[in-house]
Amino acid sequence: MSDSRVFTTPPPAPSSTVPSGRLSRLMHMGQMATGVAGNMLLASARELAQGRRPNISDLLLTPANALKIAQQLAQMRGAAMKVGQLISMDAGDLLPPEMALILARLRSDAHAMPQRQVQAVLTANWGAKWQQRFEPFLFTPIAAASIGQVHRAKTLDGRDLAIKVQYPGVRASISSDVDNVATLLRLSGLLPGTLDIAPLLLEAKRQLREEADYQAEGAYLQRFADLLTDTPEFVVPRLHADLTTPHVLAMSFVGGVPIESMAEAPQAERDRIVRLLMSLLFRELFEFGLMQTDPNFANYRYDPVTRQLILLDFGASRSFAPGFCQAYRQLMAGAMAGDRRAMQQAAMAIGYFDERTQSKHQSAVLAMMQMALEPLRHAGEFDFGHNDIVQRLRQAGMALGLERDFWHIPPIDTLFLHRKLGGLYLLAARLKARVNVQQLVQATL
Repeated sequence: MSDSRVFTTPPPAPSSTVPSGRLSRLMHMGQMATGVAGNMLLASARELAQGRRPNISDLLLTPANALKIAQQLAQMRGAAMKVGQLISMDAGDLLPPEMALILARLRSDAHAMPQRQVQAVLTANWGAKWQQRFEPFLFTPIAAASIGQVHRAKTLDGRDLAIKVQYPGVRASISSDVDNVATLLRLSGLLPGTLDIAPLLLEAKRQLREEADYQAEGAYLQRFADLLTDTPEFVVPRLHADLTTPHVLAMSFVGGVPIESMAEAPQAERDRIVRLLMSLLFRELFEFGLMQTDPNFANYRYDPVTRQLILLDFGASRSFAPGFCQAYRQLMAGAMAGDRRAMQQAAMAIGYFDERTQSKHQSAVLAMMQMALEPLRHAGEFDFGHNDIVQRLRQAGMALGLERDFWHIPPIDTLFLHRKLGGLYLLAARLKARVNVQQLVQATL
């Protein structure tokens, strides 16, 4: 276990006080809207001066406005920043390149809370004399994200810990933050005006409230540790319940290197990493009925010495009903067998469409499913590094979205599952991995 004297202080991150009250967060949204509107007026004047009629959507999605939005969301953190992260990860190909690049900064550029605010949060959760339990406690965070930031600390009884501290006011602001960012998406033209996203927004709020409950995340952390006791290739941090509250999560510190840094590792090692993660996905779906659904690369680390995969951040864990898992089992089995009828029946059972859905739309959805499950249908090793499956899926999704008589949000569980699967595809492509996915699925069906 590390001695306190060898703790390495990370370089300071951008620091700013998190606006915690509803009024202060509303003011930040107002400042962002005012700044964006000002940029739009300037751009509109330039367009008119050149004899062109300005397009409102084009004026909104400019690099200057993207920078303004990214800066404000990074300072606000919470649900507002979380939605911005989702945009940058999931809709990158739908955005102008300049905006996608700037919004991508939200995945790593969260501002850190100043020390006085961290102390206030910990005092509220642990009591006035909490610092007497630690030697040392590093106030410079080792990681900062949308809902909280992580500090390294060592207790007087010798425990080397990672302490996740939630930004103040995050939980209370979830509903208004999601609604405000959804309004921005509406104005941008990224979302069709006739699409009913109310169920999606309700689910986003519910999921974010769960993620903001660190005791619930601690329970998921412990549950995954128990589920993976038979798989020493994975490391899950150990929960320290005596220091965990709804706003503070205490767990054992684990090292390792960022998973994407393994892109230069030998081919066999990259293949092994992705094979382990794909195998875990199928176990989560078909064996556990419980999945960590956030595929952010930062949630995985790798220990080159022990060759173990380190799993982090279980706030976005989600349970699936047995019927849902069974329908996906039938869908994958049908895809591998080339049985389109079986796929259609499974898709109906899941809720992608029903008997009233036009046959052309059913065919389009089934074609997308076959594309998404291409690695499962491929005999032998699938080469993710030389395949454009993610890009093709996005293009197909955009084309289907243009069918105005088929604007349809699939069941919420499928969105979380697809997000995890798509994230693993992206990681596999980043690592240029070659994996026999069909073999992995057959072992779990």
